[in-house]
Amino acid sequence: MKNNRKEFQISISVKVKQIVTTCLYALSFLSVNLFAAIQTETVRYSDNGTELEGVMVWDNAVTGKRPGILVVHEWWGLNEYVVDRAKMLAKQGYIAFAADMYGAGKVTTHGKEAGAWMKQISGNVEQWQNRAQLALDVLKKHPMVDAKKTAAIGYCFGGATVMQMAYANADLDGVVSFHGSLPVADENVTKINSRILIAHGNADPFIPRKQVAAFQDRLEALSADWNMLVYGGVKHGFTNPGAASHNMDALKYDAYADQHSWQEMSEFFREIFK
Repeated sequence: MKNNRKEFQISISVKVKQIVTTCLYALSFLSVNLFAAIQTETVRYSDNGTELEGVMVWDNAVTGKRPGILVVHEWWGLNEYVVDRAKMLAKQGYIAFAADMYGAGKVTTHGKEAGAWMKQISGNVEQWQNRAQLALDVLKKHPMVDAKKTAAIGYCFGGATVMQMAYANADLDGVVSFHGSLPVADENVTKINSRILIAHGNADPFIPRKQVAAFQDRLEALSADWNMLVYGGVKHGFTNPGAASHNMDALKYDAYADQHSWQEMSEFFREIFK
């Protein structure tokens, strides 16, 4: 009888230890996952007296240095849409920096205001390129970024911006333009080092066919490493689910073009960073 009691006590003790161990493991797992999340940080920097505020985004579950991606906003300014795109990149294991090209707090939903702000920057190409370079410098200085592996993506005005960075031979492995304005490289550009991926809607009324052809011909003349995805029947702003909210006929979201171009961008990054 005593032996049976001892065996019973030992059995209970072992089970208790197993339960405690399981609970501790579960708590440990939960604590890791509670703190493993996408992080954002507002980064303040300036350009000749203009105060700028970008957003750095990363996944703190990823350890060690990793490639950095600069993300440049549409002509509306640095709004939640572009920050969400930076978060999507962070989920892929990159550190993303949503740049501010206009100035702290300059975000709008009005086309005329957006157009005026855009022209203030794009009207001076050197100033345009320099401001984008400042944002890239901020990204490269982040302690978790592998400064030898960087790229830039942009939407609308941001797509044109990353092309200007490629024309200025910014230290980037690649650039990706989504429904950008396709600026043609001027005669001072003699070589493009970055690889280029362009996603373009064939029904984009903002970009005349002559502009598309001139853009492509110039890249060919420069022997650039480029590829262009052209989506039939797709308008401007096709990656932004909120495009229709601006009540502009030229803007329309397209789920297929959005998802397909993002997949192609993801593969592009895997290639250039391998």
